[in-house]
Amino acid sequence: MAINKVVGGSTHGGLSIVESLVPAGYAPPVHIHNGKDETFYILDGRFSFVCGARSWQVTPGSLVFLPRDVPHGFRVSDDGPGRLLLIGNPAGFEEVIPELGDPAPQTEIPGPDIPMPDPDRVSEVWAAHGITIAAPGSTPMP
Repeated sequence: MAINKVVGGSTHGGLSIVESLVPAGYAPPVHIHNGKDETFYILDGRFSFVCGARSWQVTPGSLVFLPRDVPHGFRVSDDGPGRLLLIGNPAGFEEVIPELGDPAPQTEIPGPDIPMPDPDRVSEVWAAHGITIAAPGSTPMP
């Protein structure tokens, strides 16, 4: 679940901030943001990140910078959900959120009865926003 905190329309397109509540074990495929940097501030949970040839694990209070045009991804630990702030520079990622899902009725991670977005739809929306999957089926770390 994601909540847009600051949108590009408020920053002349300079940046966006999205708070994400991420279920245990979640890992998007390794991907590339064309022309956009991402900075993650970890609020809760444990995450593994990969960026280019580097990989590392982080805990609450960590700040992770992922430069534009470099393949990267993350994985939430299996032992619990995570919560983070995603700062996009320039703005734009916040527009992906409403295209992939319906607004949540409350601020909590949805249960297992809520389906994940269709992978083909994710690829389509990502491509429209300059995000490409680096290696289909790839995830950052077990």
